[in-house]
This record gives sequence, structure tokens and C-alpha cells, in this order.
Amino acid sequence: MNKSTTRFARAQRRHARRDSAPLLRASVAACLALAAGACAASADPAKPLAPLAPNQMLQMVYPAPATTVPQTPEQTEASRRTGRKAPTPEVLQPTLDSALPSYRPRTDIKLSGTFKGGASDVLPGVVGLWFKRFQKMYPNVKMSIIPPFAGSLGAKELVKQNVDFVFVSRELKPEDLVEFKAKFGYDPLSVPISGGSYRHFGFLDAVGFFVHKDNPLEKITFEQLDAIYSSTRHRGGAAITTWGQLGLGGEWADKPIHAYGIKPWNGFEEFVRQRVLSSDGKRGEWNDKVTFEKVVFPMARHGAEDRYSIGYTGMAYLDAGVKLIPVGETAAGPFDAPTYESVALATYPLSRLIYFNLNKTPGKPLNPVLEEFIKYMLSKEGQQAVLDHAIYVPLRSGQAEGARALLAK
Repeated sequence: MNKSTTRFARAQRRHARRDSAPLLRASVAACLALAAGACAASADPAKPLAPLAPNQMLQMVYPAPATTVPQTPEQTEASRRTGRKAPTPEVLQPTLDSALPSYRPRTDIKLSGTFKGGASDVLPGVVGLWFKRFQKMYPNVKMSIIPPFAGSLGAKELVKQNVDFVFVSRELKPEDLVEFKAKFGYDPLSVPISGGSYRHFGFLDAVGFFVHKDNPLEKITFEQLDAIYSSTRHRGGAAITTWGQLGLGGEWADKPIHAYGIKPWNGFEEFVRQRVLSSDGKRGEWNDKVTFEKVVFPMARHGAEDRYSIGYTGMAYLDAGVKLIPVGETAAGPFDAPTYESVALATYPLSRLIYFNLNKTPGKPLNPVLEEFIKYMLSKEGQQAVLDHAIYVPLRSGQAEGARALLAK
């Protein structure tokens, strides 16, 4: 992970935490009010209730969803031709951040031109909305994405200069970055233009770390995860191999940690590697004690079957009884669990992003059409299209601000 990406990730969470827009707070407040009323009815009114200790964790028991199965070869081929079939949207939808800037169409210059790009197979829907609404403002601009739809193919076409841009529903592969830099001498510009989804299979669901349901662990830091999973330990911690080193006592103190992960290369694996194992521009490496799976599908079952397990998976793959652990970037916290609210508000540190990738020579201006298109996507109107599409989570204002800053590089 390069330093600018690290700074962007930190900045977007700082801004997101300032955004107090409620998503589920009314229902939560109602539940708390009911609980408080029940407690007050049974308590001695002459004795005030003692305050709770700080940082106590609330646990909810929730049925695991049905098992997600891979696409068939026929479905995969159809997705490459026309895009993947959209899932049923979440019943709850996030609010649009009112602090996002409004987009003002340019009147001082006339924008025109034909541009073509590539896209992951889960993105034609929202990309089509962006194109349609942008063209309404600029009728002489024609933008399209061409099949086959696959982020990896689009990235290679960008290197070959056969496309002007590529929408990718994950971070670019290291090999794509190497090929691009070898040809042009600099990295591609990767601008976050939307959040991922919460738990939609294949549509960039959030990532969660889990343990066995009997495990008393209540939270974990990036440094601790790095000390468990990596050989490089760029976050500075000593290797962690037992549950006692994470503060667990009693029967757990001397028990070994069985770490499960996804075999490189994989989009989930690359995301965790960049977000957790990499630091200050140094790329993290996995240690040889990790038990790797080729794909994400069976990961939750390891957590349910292995009492001493820890692992990570997408929220769409939680088909077994595991315990999801709140995660914090530092020991000072805050620690967030992968709830729908924390993902939608971008406070959860393992929420994912969709990127618009293009070739921009550092220090030189972008084509004005592409620059305006990016500014539109990062505006209130552009993120309204994400909300209208109802699969992905719109960016918060701090995320959009950090993304716009990348245009000046």
C-alpha cells in the first residue's frame, strides 16, 4: 500500500466520524428506551442505577444466512457479456450525506468527445446511471463501457491504451500495477468513487474477522492482526501465537491461535493485506503458519468448527455460527463491528471501495471531460445515482473530499 492510499484511508475515516447522520438510530433508541424502562420498573427507585463500565460490548445472536454458492461457468460467461445480475437490495438504505458538494455543470467551456472504458461485471448498472445523467448535462460527450466485463481484463486494456478508463470493484492486482508502471513510469490514478455493498455476494461486500462463538475475545487491533498473520509485521508488534497474548486468561491463555486466510491472489486477500498487513508504504507478507483456502466460501465454517480459530470473510459468506470481532486501527480505538450502520457511515475500517482507474501523468492535468466526470461522480448528484441503484453504499463527504484531492497529484 502506498503512502497516499494510507493517508486517504485515514482521512476518510476521520471525516466519516464527524458525520453523525443517523441510519438506524431511531430503532436503536427505541430498543434502548424499552430496555431502560424495564430496568427502571424492577429497580429500587430510591437507588440510582450505577453507570456501566466503558467499552462494554453488546452481542446479538442472529441466524446465519444460507450458504452462498459460486457462479456456474454459464453464469460467469453471461456476467462477462452483459454484467452480473443485480441482487435484491437491502431493505434499509443509507441516507445521502448532506455535506457532499453539489455538482455545477461547466458553462465556460464546451465539453465533447467519445470515451470508452472497461468495468468489473458487477458495475454496469451503476456505471450506466452515471453515464446517462452526465450526458444529460453534456450532450456532446459519449461514454461507454465495453464487454467482456471483468476488472482484470479492463486493467490490462488500460495498460495497452485500448480504453480511457476502467471501473474496478476492488483494488488493482499487484501485477497490473507492475505492468502499468513498467510501461509508463508511474502508477495509474485510482480514485474511489463509491463504497462497496454491505453483504451482497460478488458485489464488494464488507470484510469481517471472526472467531469461534465460545471465544471471549471482544475486540482486536490492526497491529494484533498483523502480528498474527504476517511475517513482515510492519505495524511493529511481536509475533502473536497464543490467545493469552491477546489478553485471554483461564483455559484460553496457553491455547494456540489457528489463523485462516485466503490464498493469494484473491480480492479479499489483497484487501486485507493492504489494509492490515501493509503500513507506511511497505507491503506486508503472509506468514507460513496461516491455513489458506483457495476461495472465500468455506471460511466461516472453519470458525464454527475450530475452537481456536481466527479468520476473515466477506459478509455475504457468513453461513456458519461464528463470532464477528470489532476491529480498531489502534489500541486507542474506536472499535467498530461490521454492522450495516458502521459500513454505511464509513466508520468501519474494513469497508470496501469501488475505484475509477485511468492514466494520468503526475503533475499534468487530466482531459477536462474525464476530470469533470470524476467531479460529478464525487458530488451529491453522483452519489445520488449510487443510492438510486440501491446496491452499493454512497461515499460520505470526507471520503469524497479525499478522493477529489487525488486529482491534484
